[in-house]
Amino acid sequence: MTPVHFSFTSAFTLGLMGLTFNRTHLLSALLCLEGMMLSLFMALALWALQFESTGFSSTPMLLLAFSACEASTGLALLVATARTHGTDHLQNLNLLQC
Repeated sequence: MTPVHFSFTSAFTLGLMGLTFNRTHLLSALLCLEGMMLSLFMALALWALQFESTGFSSTPMLLLAFSACEASTGLALLVATARTHGTDHLQNLNLLQC
């Protein structure tokens, strides 16, 4: 395993562990998701450069577009949750009360 591959794998794993174990605030969950998407984008960009084919060159941009949509949706949900519930604690969110 190369050091670059190890760093992207560890960054993704750390983001996943942060998302799994640190579930107190919605904002921290969104930041962990963004860290995971950033590590995936960097890994895909280097993978496309390594293969030197034009077919793989659009894949990182597509992932980046989906990541931007995910971030905007997450922030909109964060604002809506903060307005309705008064906090962004994940323990206060219950789908049965909506």
